[in-house]
Amino acid sequence: MSNEKKTENGLQAMFATIVIPVLFVVAWLFYAYVLGNPANFEGGNPDNHPIKEGIGKWFATIYKGGVIVPILIGVNLIIITFSIERAITVAKAKGKGRVDVFIRTIRALLVSDNIEGAIAECDKQKGSCANVLRSGLIKYKFVKGDHTLDKEAKIAAIQKELEEAVSLELPMLSKNLVIISTCASISTLIGLIGTVLGMIRAFSALAGAGGAPDAAQLSIGISEALINTALGIIGSCIAIVMYNYFTNKIDQLTYGIDEANFSVVQSFASKN
Repeated sequence: MSNEKKTENGLQAMFATIVIPVLFVVAWLFYAYVLGNPANFEGGNPDNHPIKEGIGKWFATIYKGGVIVPILIGVNLIIITFSIERAITVAKAKGKGRVDVFIRTIRALLVSDNIEGAIAECDKQKGSCANVLRSGLIKYKFVKGDHTLDKEAKIAAIQKELEEAVSLELPMLSKNLVIISTCASISTLIGLIGTVLGMIRAFSALAGAGGAPDAAQLSIGISEALINTALGIIGSCIAIVMYNYFTNKIDQLTYGIDEANFSVVQSFASKN
């Protein structure tokens, strides 16, 4: 199991390394060829105003947000992609059925000293809690028949096995969450950069030759500022919600693992 978990953690790291650059490339292509499609602009020229109606109007409006827009789109794609990846991982870690019901079942089997039945239940559940418990129960079964160790040494051996199993499971649960939390922080900041660039353009238009503001450039500057602000805030909001959601789910799983581990150790201590 140790090698399997290390391999899985390595694959998750490789996934992040490959996917993030790919998503930024996809974001740039979407910005250049979908949002910047000449059909979205009057006269088929991206330098002109957006068309008056249809979805092309909105695409062209977002395109006018400038060079920061594809970066923000990339950040939003990263948030969505890694939220889906974490949702799949957490669902897999929960295993089959409710964790609290599974723990009660294991406790009942330990009370009746049915170690083989408890291991079989772990094989059925197939979640992170079950993986940890299975390692502990196998060690439980082994040390129970080892007459060369005293009670304290046996309990220490079980605890050590459970701790090692937890150290392999927990990194898999929290891995890549740092990407979502980072996006939550930088999305607003990148949007703010776009906002500042848009306001610079707007004020440049106000300082036009002869004191007469360039209305078109003023409009573009304000639009650029607001579009980048909106995209940055949207990305940050989604990332914060998803990060807190997954953190809560992982905390619940961790609590379940700790509770199950305590049950195994206490069961052994009371029966031996």
